[in-house]
Amino acid sequence: MTTALEKAKKNPDSMKAKILLAARKIFGQYGFHGTTTRMIAKAVNIDISTLYYHWGEKGDLYEAVIRDINEGLRLKLVEVEKKVKGKPLGTRLEIAIDVMVDYLFVHPEISNLTLLRYFMKTRHGKIMDIQVPEYISDIAYSMGLADDRKNVSPAARMKVLSIMNAIHNYVSGENFFRPMLGLERKEYIRLTKETLNFFNLAAFT
Repeated sequence: MTTALEKAKKNPDSMKAKILLAARKIFGQYGFHGTTTRMIAKAVNIDISTLYYHWGEKGDLYEAVIRDINEGLRLKLVEVEKKVKGKPLGTRLEIAIDVMVDYLFVHPEISNLTLLRYFMKTRHGKIMDIQVPEYISDIAYSMGLADDRKNVSPAARMKVLSIMNAIHNYVSGENFFRPMLGLERKEYIRLTKETLNFFNLAAFT
């Protein structure tokens, strides 16, 4: 049976897809508990009953958002792995940071939701992030921190988490950090990459 998320992805112009896109942004701003179905419905200019018809309860929509984000991240990491394969570690890091920073600045709700879910304790109880450890291991393997994709040490995964956490903080904190630094967005993104490379290239190479 085709899920609501699969239907939304197959037809980006559908009402399901429009609701999903609005939900990503609003959940990304306010988290699960701070978001209401009324807020999402208003953003799409529909009534609550239409939202429930397409997605069911708020928890169902939130779960779809998280699954959508996870799938997008998975595909992006596959792309990164293909680009870095066989290259020296320093080059792999630079490429991975460049691609992931660009991707997350285009989709800041990913970083916002990650920080809200794991650090602000606003997790929705129904969904488990089963794929996250797998993603972390895949990155560690791609970076050459492990010889076996299926056997990645906790130390290697912690190193990956340090990079991902730094990226998420720069992305999620943009509206706070950028005015503080007096930077235009393009320059802020450039300096984010430069700073991440400065610390991580020295640490890993």
